Amino acid sequence: MFKRIGKNEQQVTFEFLHRTVIAREGDTIAAALLAAGILEFRQAPEDQSRRGPYCMIGNCFECLVQIEGLGSRQACRERVRNGMRVKPHRGRIELEEHDET
Repeated sequence: MFKRIGKNEQQVTFEFLHRTVIAREGDTIAAALLAAGILEFRQAPEDQSRRGPYCMIGNCFECLVQIEGLGSRQACRERVRNGMRVKPHRGRIELEEHDET
């Protein structure tokens, strides 16, 4: 299984699918979920196959989750915050367009 590195013992809690997850302050959502034994973050819209983190550096979108108040985000790029509510991403991936001026 996954092993934590570092010595930060400060804890925060957040919710994933109505389950309280204990994380370390500074963890990404993906790292905290994996450490808690949660491997499925979403289902592929095409065939409903289970999906979870793949690259852990933001290059892919396999770890998409829905964060209350923020919408769809890559779990490997978002830090946990005490009391946040997270659930699996549902449906197709919607990418926001950025103005390149």
